[in-house]
Amino acid sequence: MGKYFGTSGIREVFNEKLTPELALKVGKALGTYLGGGTVVIGEDTRTSGDVIKSAVISGLLSTGVDVIDIGLAPTPLTGFAIKLYEADAGVTITASHNPPEYNGIKVWQANGMAYTPEMENELEAIFESGNFKKAPWSEIGTLRTADPREEYINEALKFVQLENSYTVVLDTGNGAGSILSPYLQREMGNRVISLNSHPSGFFVRELEPNAESLSALAKAVRAMKADVGIAHDGDADRIGVVDDEGKFVEYEVMLSLIAGYMLRKFGKGKIVTTVDAGFALDDYVRPLGGEVIRTRVGDVAVADELARHGGVFGGEPSGTWIIPQWNLTPDGIFAGALVLEMIDRLGPLSELAKEVPRYVTLRAKIPCPNEKKARAMEIIRREALKAFDYEGLIDIDGIRIENSDWWILFRPSGTEPIMRITLEAHTEEKAKKLMEKAERLVKRAIEEA
Repeated sequence: MGKYFGTSGIREVFNEKLTPELALKVGKALGTYLGGGTVVIGEDTRTSGDVIKSAVISGLLSTGVDVIDIGLAPTPLTGFAIKLYEADAGVTITASHNPPEYNGIKVWQANGMAYTPEMENELEAIFESGNFKKAPWSEIGTLRTADPREEYINEALKFVQLENSYTVVLDTGNGAGSILSPYLQREMGNRVISLNSHPSGFFVRELEPNAESLSALAKAVRAMKADVGIAHDGDADRIGVVDDEGKFVEYEVMLSLIAGYMLRKFGKGKIVTTVDAGFALDDYVRPLGGEVIRTRVGDVAVADELARHGGVFGGEPSGTWIIPQWNLTPDGIFAGALVLEMIDRLGPLSELAKEVPRYVTLRAKIPCPNEKKARAMEIIRREALKAFDYEGLIDIDGIRIENSDWWILFRPSGTEPIMRITLEAHTEEKAKKLMEKAERLVKRAIEEA
């Protein structure tokens, strides 16, 4: 992880670490790295979006790169526009599900995939050197505006079709999804009821679409007797779903259901997820011809593996889904359309959710200074392999040890000074025993580090 780029681009509090000066340099660094060509840029609804976007655009233009500004745009629309306009890269000004005082800069490749950590490191090296390309007055980039929403909807409708019409309650959290998600659902033939759909940078609810933040959506689904509730975070790269009974469908259950549906739709193949995803996914997709591959946490790692293996579907247990037949950009809006198609073909969500096995998942955060993380992980690895009777080991992102009926993941946080423990077992008793043992081990390792 670099000095500026974290697990999901640059994400900081506006006018503290993320300043217009920094954004200008990022634009210059990206333009220098590309050496020419065209970049698509869009922003979410945060109040600081125009400031940061304008600075990035200035930096890009000064290096001779052309810019297509698509204005207020969810991340999926930026990813779509990169391919539509055959651009060389894309930039989204967003802090995704972070609070409103944050903003960020995320860079995308020509194929719609986020920049890899290696590419971000190259950008940082240019940034740090200050050795930027300077275009003469006669060769600076040109700026134009565009609105690709109509093309996005038309293309999406070629992929997803419904035989029936449904009542959908959509909660876009005052984010960028409000300018696209309700319109796509309407064009699919659904009756759409919108919540928190005015695109304001003053968010009414917490942006991460979870059971707590979506309580108003759940109430609205029940009151309206709707078929489904769909929610997004600030840039709509994520999806949260409420079923026809007004219950939030847990991320892991939803991930399993949609992975299974993609296998039914496109035939057997590989499903890519991250090391923190549970066994329910494997158990649900195996009978449908799915093989689960696990990778590092983060959408770029999932997209990378999907491209490498020619996978059918990729997703994280955070509501971040990548549909490779559509794009390698995480897309909560297209995901919402797919959920409706799944309901249309297979039946009510409350019934489908019963088919997914439920196991006991526990999570813990243990304070750990950043400078101790590397040494603590070495100790955890050594001690965990001795302390637990395990059959499998995955060490691509932290340490995951697993047996036929449990798994434990030890992983340092990429954004906070904490060590995370995630585990799953078939019974509550087993899960609690494993967590007690794991917490003791981690605390000892941090002390020793």
